[in-house]
Amino acid sequence: MRTLFVIIGLNLLNVANAQETKVWTLQECVNYALENNISIKQSELDKNIAIQDVKAAKWKFAPNLNANASHNYNFGSSITASGARASADFQSNNFGLNSSVNLFNGFANIHTLKQSKIGVEAQEAALAKMRNDISLNVVNGYLQVLFAKEQVKVAQSQVAISEAQVARIEELVNAGSLAEGDLFNVKSNLATDQQSLVVAQNTQMMASLRLAQLLQLKEANIDVQDVSVEVTDQVILSNDVMEIYDKANATFPEIKQAELNIESAKQSVKISRASFYPSLSLNMGMSTVYQHRQGMTDFITFSDQLDQNLGKSIGVSLNVPIFNRYQFRTNVNKSKINYLRTEYLLEGERLRLRETIQTAYTNAKAASKSYEASKTSVEAQTKAFNYADERYKAGAINSFDFNQTKNNLLNAQSQLIRSKYDFVFKLKVLEFYSGVPIVIE
Repeated sequence: MRTLFVIIGLNLLNVANAQETKVWTLQECVNYALENNISIKQSELDKNIAIQDVKAAKWKFAPNLNANASHNYNFGSSITASGARASADFQSNNFGLNSSVNLFNGFANIHTLKQSKIGVEAQEAALAKMRNDISLNVVNGYLQVLFAKEQVKVAQSQVAISEAQVARIEELVNAGSLAEGDLFNVKSNLATDQQSLVVAQNTQMMASLRLAQLLQLKEANIDVQDVSVEVTDQVILSNDVMEIYDKANATFPEIKQAELNIESAKQSVKISRASFYPSLSLNMGMSTVYQHRQGMTDFITFSDQLDQNLGKSIGVSLNVPIFNRYQFRTNVNKSKINYLRTEYLLEGERLRLRETIQTAYTNAKAASKSYEASKTSVEAQTKAFNYADERYKAGAINSFDFNQTKNNLLNAQSQLIRSKYDFVFKLKVLEFYSGVPIVIE
């Protein structure tokens, strides 16, 4: 038994270690966010409510059916089943069944059903927009983690260079070729590089934390898969910005949602106008009664009374609105105003989309130039560093000049990484507006 517990404990430990070392791909991050995000789940519930509204609107065409029953005690003077008044105590039961169906109400039920179906489509569009926004945020968070990991690698390489420099200077100082002050200088530079490495590692940890929070995980941070992020296809930048806008305007869910809101507002106008029409309904019912006088021995049985007192009715009722204190007209005017409001909201949504795309296009253009300039800078600083390294080894320059060249290379490499990831994300956003999926498996 003890051996069994040990085996189970080891298995649980292995499972825990496997969970701790899980490496997330970009596709896994996006899929997890779309499946587990609380806001998406709430939006899905809103859609389910809209579906229930459709069911309720459909059932408005059906007749209703209601039953009623009562039991009463009467003391003193009362009316008997035969219609005569008597001074006695009675108990009675009343049973009824009634139904009504709407024959005409100005087509309000038809317009309500159409409006509820439009509501489902609008909720689907709202859900699609939320999915897009969350996917973009996850992609950006994922790229920020990759960016931070590359910054750590750059900082580690600088520490390695400084450590090699310290080792070389120590040999020269021990041999009496250099003063001990030179060793202090390179050790100081090593400490600075080590501090920069710690800062880069902390930045990576915070980027992982933000991504974990985006995914709404319990873990404080996660590890992501290292992927090669390269800028290869920049064809999108050669497209006209209005061409990108036209594609987005025809397909984006926020535009579709605004258009559906207009259609819903149209149905609201028709529903409010239906109040001016007469309404016609068919009513049907049946009822019976049982009465029993206290102390009587000869009385009609319960079942016989129910059968003899059974009454049935059927009728048609017409309601013609004549004057309702201008309530109906006010409702129509309010629905018309709301319809105009939804039209302005659509125009505002289109304006925001166009401005967003114009900004994204301009940002991508600027990021492209910054990325190209950073590559040129790294190439130049690398050559300068290699040259300085050779001269430093030959004793032609001092450690101060060498460290300046090394720092210039570090800054250029950091700027290249930053500009690359910034350009990749802005390019991804622009492609997203042109119809390219956010994540392609």
